[in-house]
Amino acid sequence: MPHDTPSGTHDHHDHSGLSPSGHPYRADQDGPLTYWQTMEIAIRELMVEKGVVTEAEVAAQVDAMDARSPAQGAAVVARAWTDPAFRDRLLADGSAASAEMGFDVGPMRLIAVENTAHVHNVIVCTLCSCYPRNLLGLPPDWYKSRAYRTRTVREPRRVLSEFGVTLPEGTTVRVHDSTADMRYIVIPARPAGTEGMDPEALAALVTRDSMIGTGIAKSPA
Repeated sequence: MPHDTPSGTHDHHDHSGLSPSGHPYRADQDGPLTYWQTMEIAIRELMVEKGVVTEAEVAAQVDAMDARSPAQGAAVVARAWTDPAFRDRLLADGSAASAEMGFDVGPMRLIAVENTAHVHNVIVCTLCSCYPRNLLGLPPDWYKSRAYRTRTVREPRRVLSEFGVTLPEGTTVRVHDSTADMRYIVIPARPAGTEGMDPEALAALVTRDSMIGTGIAKSPA
């Protein structure tokens, strides 16, 4: 759900203290396996043992997931920049619009939000690390870190500044909290001087971070 934070001081969960600040953030991956990780291993091994799937099929699916990259999301953004009708469809139903381009985001609902001269959107998952992997590939480690998850809703302007994004004082920062059923993609503002560029060239300007909101699209060379 979105949270407007013009002053950058909004919080909507009860966080017990702040993690160390700074970018890049470090993911919390040094502890023991979680309950769900243990369950995943047990169920996977049981399905292989019962012949429901093979180890090769599991490996192939993992490889398919690993092959997904932010380039898919960048292609969607580039089309939104150049095709107003598609942009409207993307903002109305991100899942359906992505499917038009051959990108199946699965059963979860994809919501596209657009950065403008007056609003900057940033995405976080405060409870875990929900992320549109089918469209953007694997999330960066810092997205999963406790520091990013807790601080973005409390002090988004400060977090953005640590990523090198400094916004005008009057810009509203809107924080969107992903869930298991609902993921977000940011349509970054189109850079100046890109008139006449084709979608492929425009897609090269779209960074992963700009689709999360912790960055902006690159300027043309």
